[in-house]
Amino acid sequence: MIDISLIRQNPDLIRKNIKKKFQDEKLKVLEEIIKKDEKWRKLKSEIDSLRAERNVLSKQISEAKKERANDKNLLKKAKQIPQEIARVEEKERRLKESIDSLLKQIPTILHESVPIGKSAKDNVVREVIGIPKKFDFSIKNHTELAEELGLADFETSAEITGNGFYILKNDLALLNQALINYSRDFMVSKGYEYIEPPLMIRKKVLEGVYSKSEIDAMSYKIEGEDLYLIATSEHPVIGMFIGKTLNHKDLPLKLTAYSMCFRKEIGSHGIDEKGLFRTHQFNKQEMVVICEPKDSYKYYKELMDLSKELFKKLKIPIREYESCSADLGDLKAKGADLEFWRPRTNEYNEIGSVTNMEEAQARRLNIKYFNDKGERRFVHTLNNTAIATSRAMVAILENCQQKDGTIKIPDVLIPYMDGKKFIGKK
Repeated sequence: MIDISLIRQNPDLIRKNIKKKFQDEKLKVLEEIIKKDEKWRKLKSEIDSLRAERNVLSKQISEAKKERANDKNLLKKAKQIPQEIARVEEKERRLKESIDSLLKQIPTILHESVPIGKSAKDNVVREVIGIPKKFDFSIKNHTELAEELGLADFETSAEITGNGFYILKNDLALLNQALINYSRDFMVSKGYEYIEPPLMIRKKVLEGVYSKSEIDAMSYKIEGEDLYLIATSEHPVIGMFIGKTLNHKDLPLKLTAYSMCFRKEIGSHGIDEKGLFRTHQFNKQEMVVICEPKDSYKYYKELMDLSKELFKKLKIPIREYESCSADLGDLKAKGADLEFWRPRTNEYNEIGSVTNMEEAQARRLNIKYFNDKGERRFVHTLNNTAIATSRAMVAILENCQQKDGTIKIPDVLIPYMDGKKFIGKK
C-alpha cells in the first residue's frame, strides 16, 4: 500500500508508475484519493480547532467557577462541542477508511531496474543455467511416465476430489518426500530458521499479503469462519509479525517454511485436467526474508541465487526470467520466475518465483523496526519458492527419463531415497 504522504509530495511519481504498469484506469483512483485526502485534512484541522476551543472553554468555565460566576452560555457551548467533535470525527473516520481502501488499488512503486512491458511476452531472460539433454528416443511427458510406471493415479483422484488433484504412489510418493526433506535441509544449512505454519489464515492477515484480485482468484474460504486455506506458507510466516516493531539488531530475519498449499487458480492459466504441473493442492518449501530497506536488494539476489543453487544440485536446466512492469502483481516492486526446461514441449515453465515487496506488505500489516537512530520505520519483506515438489517432480520425470522407461534419480536425492538410483527399475 502506497504511503499517502508520497502522493501528497510527489503525485507525478505515482502517475508515472501507474503508466509504467499500463493501468491507466487507476489514474482516476489516484485523483479520487487526492480529492478525498484534501477533505480529510480539512476535517482533521476542524477537529483540532474544536478541541482547542474545548480546552479554552474548559479554562474559562474553571475561572468562572473560581469567581462564583454562572455563565450559562459557556456551559451550553461546552456541552455542544463534544457532540460536534464526535460528529466530525465520525465523518473523518469514514473518509479515512475510504481513502485506505482506494490506496490498496494503487500499485507499489517499481524498482528502477524492472523492465517496462505490456504483458508477459515482454519479460526478460536474465540467465540460462544448464544445457538441455538431447534424447535419442521418443520422450514422454510426466503424466504418461507416472501412469505407465504406476506412480500416480489421476483418474481416481478426479473421481474422489475433482480435477487439479492427484494420488502419488510408490517411488513417486517417496520422491515427493525426498524433495521436501532435501529442500528443508538445504535451506537450514544456509542459515534459515525452519518453520511449519498453520494451514489456515484469517482475512485480516490475508488482506495484508495479497491483493483483492489475488484473494478472489486463489483463496479457498472456510464457510462460516473467518479463515482461508493458505495459498503459500509465506502468508502465515509474514503474518507472524503483524503489528510488531522489531529491533534493527535482530534483522534480517531469514525464515524457511514447509506447508501444503491450496489454490483455486481461477484465471487465464486454469487447472490441468491431468497431471502435476498446475494443481489445487501441492507441497512447497518457501523462503522469507524480513530486513531493513537498505538491504532488501542484497537479499533479493541471495534468494534467487539459493534457488539456482538448489536446482543446479538437481541438475535440472533452468533460467531466470524477470517479470516486466505489467506482469508484476500490484504489491511487488520487483520479481522474477525461475523456470525449468521441458523437453517434450521444448519450452521453459515456471518452477518458482522470487519477489521483493519492499514495504507494501509491512505497511498493510503494520510491521516496523527501530533503526539505529531509534526511529520506527517499515521493514521490507521478500519471498521466494525453495521448491514446489509437484513441479520439481515434473522436471525430474521429464528431464531424467531413460530409454528403458525408467527415471534416473538426481544424485543429491539418492540418500533421501534410501539409496535407490532409479524409479521403475525392478
